[in-house]
Amino acid sequence: MVSPRAASATEDRWFDEGLYKSVTSLADRSPGRLDTAVSFWSTYGLVFFGGLLLAAWWRARPTAGAPRSSARPVMALAAPFALVLAYVTGLALKSVMRERRPCQTLHTLTIEACPPLGDWSLPSNHAAIAGAAAVALLFVDPVLAALAVPAALLMAGSRVWVGAHYPHDVVLGLLVGAVVAGALMSLARRTAPLAERLHDTPLRPLVARR
Repeated sequence: MVSPRAASATEDRWFDEGLYKSVTSLADRSPGRLDTAVSFWSTYGLVFFGGLLLAAWWRARPTAGAPRSSARPVMALAAPFALVLAYVTGLALKSVMRERRPCQTLHTLTIEACPPLGDWSLPSNHAAIAGAAAVALLFVDPVLAALAVPAALLMAGSRVWVGAHYPHDVVLGLLVGAVVAGALMSLARRTAPLAERLHDTPLRPLVARR
């Protein structure tokens, strides 16, 4: 049984409803190969961000003889936690906002099957995770962040393209991820003494190369 609050969402008209319909209509008219590529990225693109974080951690560890006081290795280790925290925060907001998916309330064709009732839309967790990864990499490795930032925007856009979210869902998702990651990475940046102490423990491979 759908709650009165969820049912009332069907009567809401979001300011970006027209934009959502325009994007999904364009997707419906686009070549199948493009839709397949966007759908693949929308579904599996988060793996790319995981790979970037792994590469950032590998690059952040100093080699022998390099200064030992840098907090970059610890920030690199903290980055995955920023993604997890962004996801959990997104879930908490979903349970409060309880916005139904646009594919459940609008009569439009979408590339992907519409999620079931109760799978709330606001904010987009995909966008939150991607936004968190992009901001975390801005702290750890600006070179890799140059790849992550546009990739996060593409992830957000793909979620609208496949019909899973309104544009405002993905914008809020990016903001949630950015804020959560920014706060956590700022805290991790102050842990340079921790990184230095780990050099003299069995955990040294986490913060330095041999």
